[in-house]
Parts: sequence; C-alpha cells; structure tokens
Amino acid sequence: MVVAADVEWAWAEKLAGEDFAAPSGPRFLTALEDRFGLHAGAFDVSLLAGPLPGDPPIPLTALDASEHPRALRAHRYRTDVRLWASEHGLLVVGRGLGGRWEVAFEVDPAAQGRGHGRLLAEAARHLIPGDRPIWGQCAPGNAASLRAMIAAGYQPVGSEVLLMPGTAGW
Repeated sequence: MVVAADVEWAWAEKLAGEDFAAPSGPRFLTALEDRFGLHAGAFDVSLLAGPLPGDPPIPLTALDASEHPRALRAHRYRTDVRLWASEHGLLVVGRGLGGRWEVAFEVDPAAQGRGHGRLLAEAARHLIPGDRPIWGQCAPGNAASLRAMIAAGYQPVGSEVLLMPGTAGW
C-alpha cells in the first residue's frame, strides 16, 4: 500500500487493516476527503512506458490552445501542457502528479475502433522531452482506451485516485 498524503502510517494502517485494496475503497477515500477537505476523483489504472526515438507514427499539428474538453481538463490537472491535433483526435502531454510526464488522448467518435487511440498513445512516447518515461491513467472500465495504451507499449503498474479541491462539475 502506498498513500501519498501527509498522514501518519499508523493512521493509514489502522484504517486499511489487512486489506491491501482498502486505500482505493470508499471508507479510506472518505476519511482522506474529510481529513484534508478534498474530493476523490476517479479510480484509474496507472500505466507507464519508456520513450521512443524518432518521429511519431502519425502526423501531428502542434496547437497553442484548445477549447476541447480534454485539453481543458488537462489544464486543471497538469502543468506544462502541450497539445497536438491529428486527423482523428487530440493528444495532450503535460506534467502531472510529482512532476511526471503524463499523456491523455481522445479519438473522434467517427474514427473510434480503427487503432487511432493506439497511434496517439504511441506518439506521446516520441514527444517526451529529456528521454523520460511517460505515465497514462485510464479508468478500468474504459476497455477501448486501456487496450489502446497496452497496445502502444504502456504497462499497468498500479492504480491511483487523486484528491483535489472541489470544483464545479464534480
């Protein structure tokens, strides 16, 4: 169990007991929410991939800004956000939890099911500065995105729930 919060180990251990899955469960998350005045976000699978050399596998156009919901969400959770458009989607890379590089992508509905998500996820591996690894988070129930990330070379390494200040739309 890893809890990246300013809590005493004894507090977390008492709350979790012997259940290694407890920190991602409702009782534990509610206790953290109450203790810090924050709100738990989605439960996500955390995936990790190394960088790839060369050009991305699809043509991308860098964007200065976007009103796309995926880009707006990225700005709420990440810094140093970079955006690219492809023929059938949007790719977002930015610094997330602990300054790590993270990827998000969205495929246009008309192009879904044709491997474009995998190409976007793989493209991110070519775009990370400094030869760093890249993280991706995906809801376990989002089978299409999870399959795309695994096909693009990302490996599941754990799970996470971010606690954030309350915002409109939660």
